[in-house]
Amino acid sequence: MHFGFPFCHGTLINDPKYGTGRFCKEFTAPAIELGPHVAALGMRFYTGSMFPAPYRNRIFIAEHGSWNRITPIGYRITTVTLDGNKAVKYEVFAEGWLSGRSVSGRPVDVLVMPDGALLVSDDKANAVYRITYRQ
Repeated sequence: MHFGFPFCHGTLINDPKYGTGRFCKEFTAPAIELGPHVAALGMRFYTGSMFPAPYRNRIFIAEHGSWNRITPIGYRITTVTLDGNKAVKYEVFAEGWLSGRSVSGRPVDVLVMPDGALLVSDDKANAVYRITYRQ
């Protein structure tokens, strides 16, 4: 499949240099669009049972964050909810590493542990966070 690069960015944005004469609808559209420059480095399907049922089979994404935007974006963990094999919702799960322009952490990857907890690696804070759920 051809996803449009370098002619298109996402579903509708033609590249100003390479997109002339091309139409984004010619290419395979993304399953869901993430924020611009979020740098989605790591993602995993949640296969654990610790979190409530609505989280099962969601995709957890480590967004490392932008480096080249006036208004930074990313620096968080997001999820994509699926309906069958179709991506239907993109939302923030964990944040707090970005406050204005101040960055305290940059998530790199997520792993699902055997007990269902999530591990999140952070290469700015040199840390690994364990996220759990308790009723």
